[in-house]
Amino acid sequence: MTRLPAIFGSAAMLALSTAGMAQETTEPSAATPVVQTEAGKVQGLEQGGIDAFLGVRYAAPPLGELRFQPPAKPEPWDGIADATGYGAPCMQLYSASGPNESDMTRRIQAIFPTSTEAKMDNEDCLFLNVWTPAAGDGKKRPVMVWFHGGGYAYGSGSWPAYNGRNLAEKGDVVVVTVNHRLNAFGYLNLAEKFGEDFAASGNVGNLDLVRSLEWVRDNIAGFGGDPDNVTIMGESGGGSKVSHLMAMPAADGLFDKAVIQSGPGVFSGKPAEAADYAAKILDAAVVETLDDLRNVRSDEIVEAVRKATPAEGAMGRGPQFGPIADGKIIPRDPFLPAAPEQSRDIPVLIGYNKDEMTLFLAAQPWFGRLTDGTLAAMTGAMGEQAVAAVAAYRKRYPDYSPTHLASIAMGTRFGRGTYLLADQQAKTASAPVYVYRLTWETPIGGGMLRTPHTLDIPLMFDNAKESAALVGTGEDAQKMADMMSDAWIAFAKTGTPSSALLPEWKAYTPSARNVMELNVGPKLVEDPERDIRELPSEL
Repeated sequence: MTRLPAIFGSAAMLALSTAGMAQETTEPSAATPVVQTEAGKVQGLEQGGIDAFLGVRYAAPPLGELRFQPPAKPEPWDGIADATGYGAPCMQLYSASGPNESDMTRRIQAIFPTSTEAKMDNEDCLFLNVWTPAAGDGKKRPVMVWFHGGGYAYGSGSWPAYNGRNLAEKGDVVVVTVNHRLNAFGYLNLAEKFGEDFAASGNVGNLDLVRSLEWVRDNIAGFGGDPDNVTIMGESGGGSKVSHLMAMPAADGLFDKAVIQSGPGVFSGKPAEAADYAAKILDAAVVETLDDLRNVRSDEIVEAVRKATPAEGAMGRGPQFGPIADGKIIPRDPFLPAAPEQSRDIPVLIGYNKDEMTLFLAAQPWFGRLTDGTLAAMTGAMGEQAVAAVAAYRKRYPDYSPTHLASIAMGTRFGRGTYLLADQQAKTASAPVYVYRLTWETPIGGGMLRTPHTLDIPLMFDNAKESAALVGTGEDAQKMADMMSDAWIAFAKTGTPSSALLPEWKAYTPSARNVMELNVGPKLVEDPERDIRELPSEL
């Protein structure tokens, strides 16, 4: 969906290690049981008593003739494949949006290591990670599959914030995180240039996700998971990926529940626009023939993307990579004109954070310096809807500074998209829809970020202690993690989010827009941002 800001753009402060975020121990990690997969045997290492299988190949390397093609099953291997360390992330297209010199930036980099991954990225990136309480014990545990954020441009399932150890232990569930092809490698629409053989090229990144779910279906029982109880989850770009999977015929039947966090995917890209963008990238890379396409180096493709993308594109306002509604792989926009029929029986948990945009704006020179006058000038230039949003939020949050009023108003698309998707799904679905709004504020940086984008991740993964750089070290952070991880685990098990720390969570409908406000004192409210939801057009 959106690109991470410079607050994540500093030099790496953390080496991604085999142990990830495992509990400290004076003993060396024990080897896991050997698990037989469809392609061969794998063995990993324990993380604090949880079996962790890292860097498991779920598809063939997308190289040579498989470049820009749908994923293929991996070739069988002999012996026992190493699963003690993460696989490479896809070639990254991260770019910072401003200065990145603060201590807070460097600390947060430890759990969202964007710059680190740019040093180790690779086209050969189709790997996944599995955390399970006990591989090979024959139990059928709920499976929670996580698709990473970073839009469709960068990121991986190996970020420390996504470590599944704690969630697996707490919920007696199996957690899976996935790497897949991104940016030009996953979403370059080459059909117009190279013909029918490349008809799928604009969507192969999402077909990778489908392939990972096929791997789960065919292999997860060996890891103690239930292939008939699979929940897919994602935040930001990951939420958009979940939304699109709900509308992809190839994904039908591969999952049972869906969680969409701060990333409602209502629309898809348009093939003609994607083909035009691809043509500019090919020109910049001096790719004319099929041989050129197969032989151009991956770093040259990344550089060509940078040359072909105008400055406004890098800030999210120009051409972007992402799935396209090609009429076949993705038949149409996922949730317009209606929710996808194939997912009517899929329970959905969806929500957003109160102050999403502070994370993206904190590096801007004006952040913390706006006055009422400069706020009025800024919003006036943005249009009537921005003025109306600021007025509504000023009434709701009289203690907000001009900077925080500007930030929350700029983030209305997260809430509006969430309610649009929830409304569309609830209108026709036979399964329930549950909506949340995270309002708990992180104390880091003196509270400057309030409830920023990504704050939900370490809470629902029960990784508050390991993610203190983002959530702080107080008791409230762990209480929020207890509450949210309880609810997410319950949803994966039963299709209803619940926790002893929450009031009864009633389903959302177009006539009763029940929303759980997640805070130390959680409460179920009805239509908490009606005035924002009903603004005539998106900011």
